[in-house]
Amino acid sequence: MKQGTAMEWRISDGLTAYPAAVEAMEARVAGIHAGAADEQVWLVEHPPLYTAGTSAKPADLLHPDQFPVFTSQRGGEYTYHGPGQRVAYTMLNLNTRGRDVRKFVCRLEDWIIATLADFNVKGERRSGRVGVWVARPDKPPLPDGSPAEDKIAAIGIRLRRWISFHGIALNVEPDLGHFNGIVPCGISGYGVTSLVDLGLPVTMADVDIALKRNFMKFFGG
Repeated sequence: MKQGTAMEWRISDGLTAYPAAVEAMEARVAGIHAGAADEQVWLVEHPPLYTAGTSAKPADLLHPDQFPVFTSQRGGEYTYHGPGQRVAYTMLNLNTRGRDVRKFVCRLEDWIIATLADFNVKGERRSGRVGVWVARPDKPPLPDGSPAEDKIAAIGIRLRRWISFHGIALNVEPDLGHFNGIVPCGISGYGVTSLVDLGLPVTMADVDIALKRNFMKFFGG
């Protein structure tokens, strides 16, 4: 299989319809496999919607009529996408980068954590809880007495012939109330936050610059 010769970094203005995004990813993955297209990272915002990953439980969709719900081929459960959230779709060829799913997901987490660090936010992994989390010492402890934590970024990928698609979602300034219609990623008892919710006057353009710079550290291109 011939590999594409470069990495394309694409940013779409406005709101991208989810079905159109999936169609574009499918076409890009096919092109990469055929040697006719380069790898791509595509940054988008979506209109408010919920997606159901391959492990989604119907009971975790709390308000099914609030926003459109799309069945997704990515791994994971229910998640929310909407304005103010930076979605980064990663169409990368793991045939040449290493066929190691765990390592790839770890690199995606590292990418998010390094991006957050640019804004002096400490993002952390949590065993058994997907995504990237931040401690909230300003909030009351959880019912079990453990410190409060909020989720700031989600990860959900799919592989086809060892080419990845779907990707990550980082909360910059979304309407956090929109997450109330689901149990995000099937994890209850925790909150959701964003960079602006944490008190940081960060723009989407700021985040895009940080995402690109840190992507190069972990994935090259």
